[in-house]
Amino acid sequence: MKYILILTSMLSYVALASEFDDTKALADQGHADAQFNLGVMYDIGNGVPESYAEAVKWYRKSADQGDKDAQHNLALIYANGEGSPENGVGRAKQYRMAADQEFSVIENNLGHIDGNMAGIPWADSAPVKWYRWATNQGLADAQFNLGVMYDTGDNVPENDLEAVRWYRKAADQGYAKAQYNLANSFVDGEGVPENHKTAVMWYRKSADQGLVKAQANLALMYASGNGVPKDIIKAYVWWSMAKTERLEVAKANLDILKAQMTKKEITEAQHLAAICYESDYRKCDS
Repeated sequence: MKYILILTSMLSYVALASEFDDTKALADQGHADAQFNLGVMYDIGNGVPESYAEAVKWYRKSADQGDKDAQHNLALIYANGEGSPENGVGRAKQYRMAADQEFSVIENNLGHIDGNMAGIPWADSAPVKWYRWATNQGLADAQFNLGVMYDTGDNVPENDLEAVRWYRKAADQGYAKAQYNLANSFVDGEGVPENHKTAVMWYRKSADQGLVKAQANLALMYASGNGVPKDIIKAYVWWSMAKTERLEVAKANLDILKAQMTKKEITEAQHLAAICYESDYRKCDS
């Protein structure tokens, strides 16, 4: 699969030979934008036969002039092993060049790449540097990844306070995985004072976005009355949502719960579960 970043200006380059010729002429004159656009044309076969080798050639010319979009596409081609041997060092070089221009999505990708480059001298410490750079631009995915690093002690000393700090930044932007991890922190009292009521709030925010583990944990909170008044109807609803995603523990807990419910309660719970599911989790309260 190719992940192609296409500028708005590229949309005007339809598959006509004359327009290809115009683009090629400008690219030959050294225009970075034209070189990038020509690379895209070869990359997706727009007006010319698809050719990864030619795409790499023109992306590289544009990238060498500092075009961050060309650097990004070139790195992705390296990552997929298309048009050149798969080359982690090459990917990192292109992502790092783009990161120097503060292109946040690329910086976050660089963190992922650096984290899987054993044997390269800067590999152990680089992810934290680049995730920090991306987090300073408010990129929720990078904030979450940095939180995980502090949570697990991956490339940095384990630090629950720092993990929670970065989880919260991402969670406040609506990042479901960060909301889930932040809820877990409140349940366990790691990095924050234990607070199950607050944990329920974050589980719910994450569950509303369809994160299955958050749905299952939210159901458990309702079933046990932990951080929220006990409500077996809502517990049934949220375990039902998690069950639709084939989470085995949700299915097992649902079976246990049903054995404790009356037929009337089961009917009510199933009705609400249907509404919750059909509304894409927007109407899950009785």
